[in-house]
Amino acid sequence: MKEKILSLLSENEEYVSGQALCKELGVSRTAIWKVINQLKEDGYEIESVTGKGYRLMHRPDCITAEEITSRLHTQWAARPVYYFEKIDSTNSEAKRQAEQGASNGTLVVAEEQEQGKGRRGRSWVTPAGSAIAMSLLLRPGLEGKASTTFNQTGTGESDGNKKTVLHPDRAPMLTLVMGLTVAAACRDICGAEVGIKWPNDVVAEGKKICGILTEMSCEVDYINYVVIGIGINTGIEQFPSELENTAVSLHTLMGRRPDRARLIAACMEKFEFYYNRFMETQDYSLLMDEYNALLAGKGGRVRVLAPGNEFEGISEGINPKGELLVRRDDGSVEAIFAGEVSVRGIYGYI
Repeated sequence: MKEKILSLLSENEEYVSGQALCKELGVSRTAIWKVINQLKEDGYEIESVTGKGYRLMHRPDCITAEEITSRLHTQWAARPVYYFEKIDSTNSEAKRQAEQGASNGTLVVAEEQEQGKGRRGRSWVTPAGSAIAMSLLLRPGLEGKASTTFNQTGTGESDGNKKTVLHPDRAPMLTLVMGLTVAAACRDICGAEVGIKWPNDVVAEGKKICGILTEMSCEVDYINYVVIGIGINTGIEQFPSELENTAVSLHTLMGRRPDRARLIAACMEKFEFYYNRFMETQDYSLLMDEYNALLAGKGGRVRVLAPGNEFEGISEGINPKGELLVRRDDGSVEAIFAGEVSVRGIYGYI
């Protein structure tokens, strides 16, 4: 009921009468009063005026399930939301949820993360209140099908038939979809001039602001589930010395802390849109122009670091497969697939 009352108060700048809330929710005035008091205890400033009703004056910077859901306008993304004050890793929890049959679109969010995961096994620690740590569970092909059941492997079944829409070899492309999502959301909600560092970072002022890690459970020819983990630096004012030249936060860019719940909701809404477009073609045909417009370092000189194959060239953007096109000094163009390859600018991180 908390989330519904928050939604109703958020949608109205003026007062919402207790009678209107009772009618909408089908509960007593006493029940409404109890929830309003619970919200006040949670840090929400709600004005109560006899004869007028309730008005939301201020929201705390919290990322609870109720707060995020009250901001959502999605069909399936972040439905439902599971919130944890402290957790080992949101990706690990999302995978645990998946193995227990959690539905497509389940979002796991944590205030504090102690064993977060980065690319190539790197750790990602999230102190309380400093960032957004979240993981989205996907079962490609089952969007919006809440009635679908799952067998012991987590594979969706309907009428006894496995639903296979996205082949496992295309799942890594979802990392780029999420990169575009976060960059677009940060621009819209925070007004931050951010870009994308291919394949899995969002950057600003030449430094990393967000990392993305995609993990998958699959068989030879079908996907059980995909988990996309997102870590966004939001409230960090001072990074450790070893990171100060490569990391930045939205707080630094904006001069204030962003509204994390609003940013999470925007990410989910944009991801649902971009993901649906991606699934139409199962490549980047419909997203490539927008992605390349935000691609940091495009047109600049980069160094490609691949096992046994290091070279320099000019970044020309991605192709429909999500591969980075790099023009070598001899004029030939090489398509770089993510995997174990790193691409760096000649004079810095980008």
